[in-house]
Amino acid sequence: MNLVLMGLPGAGKGTQAEKIVEKYGIPHISTGDMFRAAIKEGTELGLKAKSFMDKGDLVPDEVTIGIVRERLSKADCDKGFLLDGFPRTVAQAEALENMLSDLNKTIDFVINIDVDQEILMERLTGRRICKSCGATYHLVFNPPAKQDVCDKCGGDLYQRADDNEETVGNRLEVNLKQTKPLLDFYETKGYLRNINGQQDIRIVFADLDKLLGSLHE
Repeated sequence: MNLVLMGLPGAGKGTQAEKIVEKYGIPHISTGDMFRAAIKEGTELGLKAKSFMDKGDLVPDEVTIGIVRERLSKADCDKGFLLDGFPRTVAQAEALENMLSDLNKTIDFVINIDVDQEILMERLTGRRICKSCGATYHLVFNPPAKQDVCDKCGGDLYQRADDNEETVGNRLEVNLKQTKPLLDFYETKGYLRNINGQQDIRIVFADLDKLLGSLHE
């Protein structure tokens, strides 16, 4: 099964990716991991990517696409893969189609874990971290016993600057603008499947499992 996983920050992509990989035994391929592996292996494309990253620049499409191609050509992808963080643009999506065609593969599903923005705001702005021991809490899902005090060491809890409402709101807007054309592209192709990410984690996975099980029917 060849899958692309999508979803806004806070939608629970990472959690569901772990569950899919565990159950179906396909590699979870994220852009960051691919870059790190290519750099570590010292491939020509890995070194090219590193030269851009070291300057703080975005890695150009042709380099990213080349690294994705190298990764998808490896033997562990013969039975399938779960792509996460790529493609990010319609141009990359078109390049992926061409690449997979060359490798005699096709995408089975593009899975979008769908969660309302208001709920994402609650999820992303609710995190609190202990200044002393680094323990993590969530005001809604995992609150401390006493407000603003760490259960483990009694230290003060704080909100990271990038977890405040304005920063999170901006991040979501940027992601929304970026992903909408991509979702439209995949809907037109017939690959897109939306999964309700507002349910309990186990129910979200049960829905995913049912969808993926349909590939074997």
